Amino acid sequence: MQSINPYSGEAIKNYPEYTSEEVNSIIIQVDSAFQQWKLTTFEHRSNLMKNLQSQLLEKKEELARTMVSEMGKVLREAVGEIEKCALVCSFYANNAQSFLINEPIKTEAAESYISYQPIGTVLAVMPWNFPFWQVFRFLAPALMAGNTGVLKHAANVPGCALAIEQLVREAGFPENVFRTLLISSSKVKQVIENPLIKAVTLTGSTPAGKAVASAAGSVLKKSVLELGGSDPYLILEDADIETAARLCVTSRLLNAGQSCIGAKRFIIADKIYDAFESEFVRLMSNATFGDPLNSQTTIGPLARPDLRDELHQQVVKSCEMGAKVLLGGFIPEGKGAFYPPTVLSNVVPGMSAYNEELFGPVAVLFRVTTEEEAIRIANDTLFGLGAGVFTGDIAKGKQLAEKGLKAGCVFVNDFVKSDPRLPFGGIKESGYGRELSAVGIREFVNIKTIVVK
Repeated sequence: MQSINPYSGEAIKNYPEYTSEEVNSIIIQVDSAFQQWKLTTFEHRSNLMKNLQSQLLEKKEELARTMVSEMGKVLREAVGEIEKCALVCSFYANNAQSFLINEPIKTEAAESYISYQPIGTVLAVMPWNFPFWQVFRFLAPALMAGNTGVLKHAANVPGCALAIEQLVREAGFPENVFRTLLISSSKVKQVIENPLIKAVTLTGSTPAGKAVASAAGSVLKKSVLELGGSDPYLILEDADIETAARLCVTSRLLNAGQSCIGAKRFIIADKIYDAFESEFVRLMSNATFGDPLNSQTTIGPLARPDLRDELHQQVVKSCEMGAKVLLGGFIPEGKGAFYPPTVLSNVVPGMSAYNEELFGPVAVLFRVTTEEEAIRIANDTLFGLGAGVFTGDIAKGKQLAEKGLKAGCVFVNDFVKSDPRLPFGGIKESGYGRELSAVGIREFVNIKTIVVK
């Protein structure tokens, strides 16, 4: 395995892939650690999780730079990601016990209740776009629930993967409560089939999710999947245009557009379309791409050149079918896997820009004349992760959020973001199950019914 800096194109380090024997040995060690870890108290786990929170904050600059070098995120965003990881550690350290406390249920029996018990070692298959956050939103609840974990991270961020393992160790957790497996995707099925692995969670593409779900289903193991998204945002005619455009651009350009819950499709009421388009394009054009370590840079490179080239082909094919480029739409000269902020209009069904996820700084604008047309376009997608509504009528926004938009998360007058306090996940080809909050920590526990006569 090799990590390559997407800005300079230079190789950072080579990492030998683990053999099947090494992988099996690690899984045995992690399962052995589980036998003791499951017996620990919430207070003990909480103290260690708070140590981990402190480790993250103390080393946030160093960890952020590892992220920047391996996948190109701008330093400011990388530091923010580490801080968010510390937040989720704190959240579960303080709340896991209350989320998993025995829950009494009144029946005819003398006593009946629900007990939440750990299930064992969970495999996490994680992507490169948020290489720390995606892992920690699994790791914190899993360890606080009394489970152990093994991580198969994306092949281009092995340094991040090993750094996370080291952080857990330095925080005082037992040696094998959490381990990293440096393996290729072709070995994931083998790991899932290992009888010591009890469940699997994946964040990634829809094809990857289908493959993992199939493998887990074949051996009757639970899976949670957070997959792709093509999030629609409705801009109603009574919306604050400047605020809506600013927040929509922020969401579209976050992490150079490489976010499953990034705002991607903007469906704008005809009455304000021209004004919104003008402001949106202006703000998109103000973004600057360059060295992600430079504080003046707002957009770093995409994580790999092949991902940049694939995104560009989606734009080119859409334009060949009649889409109009309002901004960007070209591969810039010079080093780095950069793609400029790009805005498309005149997009219709059958185009890549309509039917597929655009995983980069490309936005699609739609003009609509009715609310019904807006809802139809918003829901006309295979995905269902996030969505947004901008309106001056909060009651209308809530109605559309609850009854109109088909997605796992809908935000009114803001862009979609994950929060440890709230369930996170999607529907349709954006996956199933939920992460974060009380709901997330209960995904990988045995919800056990106890009845005493």
